[in-house]
Amino acid sequence: MSVPARDNDEAVRDTAWAEAALDAVLARVAVTRAEVGDRFPLYADPATGRWTTTRRGSWTGGFWAGLLWLRARRTGAADDLAAAVARTRALAPWAEADTATRGLIVWYGTALADRGAGAAEAAELRERAARSCLAAFDPGLGLVPWGDALGGDRAQARTDGLPGMLQLLACAGPDGVTAAVGHLGRHLGLCLGGGGGEADGGVRPAWRYGGAGSGRGVGLNPAPDAGSGWQPCEEPGPGPGSGLGPDAGSGWQACAEPGPGWARGRAWLLLAVADALLHPEAARRLRPGPAARRIADGLLGGPLVPLADTAHPAGSLDTSAAAITAVALLKLARAEVPDAERYGARGVAVLRRLTTAHLSGAGGPVPAAPGPRAGAGPRTAGVVPPAAPRLGGRAADRGVVPDGMLLDGCYDAARGTAMRHELIWGDFFLALGLAALTGSVGIDEV
Repeated sequence: MSVPARDNDEAVRDTAWAEAALDAVLARVAVTRAEVGDRFPLYADPATGRWTTTRRGSWTGGFWAGLLWLRARRTGAADDLAAAVARTRALAPWAEADTATRGLIVWYGTALADRGAGAAEAAELRERAARSCLAAFDPGLGLVPWGDALGGDRAQARTDGLPGMLQLLACAGPDGVTAAVGHLGRHLGLCLGGGGGEADGGVRPAWRYGGAGSGRGVGLNPAPDAGSGWQPCEEPGPGPGSGLGPDAGSGWQACAEPGPGWARGRAWLLLAVADALLHPEAARRLRPGPAARRIADGLLGGPLVPLADTAHPAGSLDTSAAAITAVALLKLARAEVPDAERYGARGVAVLRRLTTAHLSGAGGPVPAAPGPRAGAGPRTAGVVPPAAPRLGGRAADRGVVPDGMLLDGCYDAARGTAMRHELIWGDFFLALGLAALTGSVGIDEV
């Protein structure tokens, strides 16, 4: 989509940067598609743009399918639509996989599917996954367990098991909505009631159930005398002192990793709470407004692009956490919560920072920056409006990079994996936020 160049038109100038940035990111999608073929991109080398890929998509596969749907919507081209349909179809094995990340995989991989036969296939996949997630809901734990499809302890509660799960479970009807409310309510009680530091918004993003029978299958649900019949009350709502946190004697233990300094953990939680506020029944039953304000207000005073983990203060930033946060803030603004205007403005500011300081531009040589977080490089080609700052920051000490890469994402700070890379979910949330600003997508569609 082209935008008329009318410098005297304030409204056009204000959206032109988002239109151009979205075009750059979606052009990168076409380049990525040609490179990865029938595999799923995970993260790309910041110097060359080459992708590390997976065969089945792992927990990130839905974001690649979602990006393809965004491109298909943008271009209307038959080959783009065919690619989106094919990658969404490839997600089908995850519908019954034992993982709470099915919200990330299936919801985000299908929510934008709105055209042709692909829309019907996507709806059927959502419904399958919704029924399977509802069957996996454990009333004793009060949630859909983390699962063992991706490794690790099955009986975990993690904030990356939240986004998309509410919308997915809601596809299973009233019982699904009830399960979704329980799933998010349990996580809020644990993650906000578990003693995270104020600097981290009070969020502890990962918990493990240490009670008897915490393995797979029969025995995961605690026996009736261990409280398996208890269900959360609508009031008081979840949070510290609600009885849903670890102080309830439920056998939950905070995980050392990821810890409360994990930026993406806070971003995932805020996104899930924002989604609940946009779902009338979930909002009525959970009343998550105070939780949203607590998390969001904890982010407003910090940097637009956070450290990947405050436990590693000399470590990397994480642009993917910033992109997720931006979308969550735009959703909070749409939900018309108190301070909605401030949250919306912050979301836009985050997107502007990502496109002007971390999105690769012309692909030409980039001068070395004087420091890891300072300095300036060339303007982001076709993205920065006349008065915007030049490309700088950590993206500025690269060599030659392809256009349209959201750089400076951090896959895993604790293990030193892909510390300053392009991440497929970072690209997705950046594109989604930009598409919402330009009116290409409704922020409450996804």
